[in-house]
Amino acid sequence: MDEETRYEAVRSRDGRFDGAFFFAVRTTGIYCRPSCPAVTPKRHNVRFFRTAAAAQGSGFRACRRCRPDAVPGSAEWNARADVVGRAMRLIGDGVVDREGVGGLAGRLGYSARQVQRQLTAELGAGPVALARAQRAHTARLLLQTTELPITEIAFASGFASVRQFNDTVRDVYATTPSGLREAAPGGRGARRGSPAAGIPLRLAHRGPYQAGPVFDLLEREAVPGIEEVAGALGARTYRRTLRLPYGHAVVAVEERTGAANGGARPGGWLDARLRLTDPRDLTTGVQRLRRLFDLDADPYAVDERLAEDARLAPLVAARPGLRSPGTADPAEAAVRALVGTGGAEWLVQRYGKVLDAPAGSLTRLFPEPAVLAGAEPEGTLGALATALADGAVRLDPGADRDDAVAALRALPGMRPEVVAEIRVRALGDPDVAGPGRDVPEGWRPWRSYAARHLLVEGELRN
Repeated sequence: MDEETRYEAVRSRDGRFDGAFFFAVRTTGIYCRPSCPAVTPKRHNVRFFRTAAAAQGSGFRACRRCRPDAVPGSAEWNARADVVGRAMRLIGDGVVDREGVGGLAGRLGYSARQVQRQLTAELGAGPVALARAQRAHTARLLLQTTELPITEIAFASGFASVRQFNDTVRDVYATTPSGLREAAPGGRGARRGSPAAGIPLRLAHRGPYQAGPVFDLLEREAVPGIEEVAGALGARTYRRTLRLPYGHAVVAVEERTGAANGGARPGGWLDARLRLTDPRDLTTGVQRLRRLFDLDADPYAVDERLAEDARLAPLVAARPGLRSPGTADPAEAAVRALVGTGGAEWLVQRYGKVLDAPAGSLTRLFPEPAVLAGAEPEGTLGALATALADGAVRLDPGADRDDAVAALRALPGMRPEVVAEIRVRALGDPDVAGPGRDVPEGWRPWRSYAARHLLVEGELRN
């Protein structure tokens, strides 16, 4: 997309491009999402950026009207398998905050200098700046939705010091942390979440979102003890336990039906609540929920391509915005793909860690690979668990998908259909066809979405 096309998107306030790029206005010093409702600036006053971090690095602050930090993530990073795409997925998962740039580079198999160079050249910001922008968004979220003390929020957001936290908030939002908290809807009197009750979230998505088929799949696959789906059709709640880097969480996501919002910002959100044992896990927890519900997808690009196929066109017309769900825990997804729902339930009850404070029927965490490797050393399950535990198979957001698939295929007894399922759900590859399927070229690069359309249609017919 060239700059003139981007300006046309800004002039028409086209929300389809929210998150794909940002624009900044030289005369005001503010950067916005393309659908910002403010008066369109003159072309010669506008600069374009691939990321919010690049805009911040050039001295622009976030618009208070359109909140450009609350947009869905770019679908590009989920689709791309190169170093930049892998790096963006890892940064989103909080790796830079936990392990530094050296840890990020090590996971990618490059030097820190090479990673810095590639990200800066393509995105206009290096890994530190990208992580800083993400920390600022997390800080705003905690300030405006919780009653946590500001000092605790500074460290929970990933900042190394309160001073760094204060400086970043001032740079990005042109206000103090206290001012940002007061600017929340409702101001000082707003009802906010607590660590015990959970942090309320709105998980934004672009375009239409077919929540029904996603919740149908989650309900069908729910493993007792770690997952449950409750409520009437169209108003269901999905709840699960989730292991995170610093602790664990209990999450709840509400089914939201109806067409996408029209007007300038076609899209919407899923309401969620995240109860964390450690607030430092907020960024990681949110990103993993986004991958589970496939919220960063670009339904416009997917539907446009698949609708060109005569077989898929009526299915796309019937269910625009159908998603291909991923997972909140790649290692768990791999084990579940191998053993099925029944086998996963047995493993949870036998080896799952019991929560200190159960949440209703949610009483356990899915067992870690190291636990399974020690308890079930034989057969394909033992081989998979051992490979996941010792790093011979990597399924984290920055894993090389082809390398991971090759390592999975080398495991004894690993079936091709299980490998394909792991590639779709655990590795988030949008272009996977099941083994033995005759795949038309017109389905690329969205074969996983085409398979979902065919699967949902088949379920309805049966």
